[in-house]
Amino acid sequence: MDKPYTGGCACGAIRYSIAAEPLFSNHCQCRDCQRESGTGHGSYATFARTGVTVTGEAKTWDTVADSGNLKTRAFCPECGVAVYMTFKAMPDIFTIRAASLDEPARYQPQAITYAVRAYDWDRLDSGLTKFERMPPG
Repeated sequence: MDKPYTGGCACGAIRYSIAAEPLFSNHCQCRDCQRESGTGHGSYATFARTGVTVTGEAKTWDTVADSGNLKTRAFCPECGVAVYMTFKAMPDIFTIRAASLDEPARYQPQAITYAVRAYDWDRLDSGLTKFERMPPG
């Protein structure tokens, strides 16, 4: 990798730097992601936790995924922008919102998850692999 993935919230109070390539990148159409994004899906890139540096203090809130696993979503208390997620059952991964990247064009989705919850008006790339729910680990 030539350069780290960097990004953060809109006001700059939270920043991250990730010195690795994403393990998985997806558009998620689950109801939690729809609510958080205010649209039909959320777009995410997931990385190994090693090599991730975060500065600034995020506020967090927890939700329970359909799998029963706890998801912790982190957002900036100043500007309110959602920046990243962690998962209690998978402490070795770190997931960022694609829109929080300094260079969002680096985001390359690989799949659509929770397609079972898709809305007709939320048209995503038909060439992407679709999973009705989350793909097996």
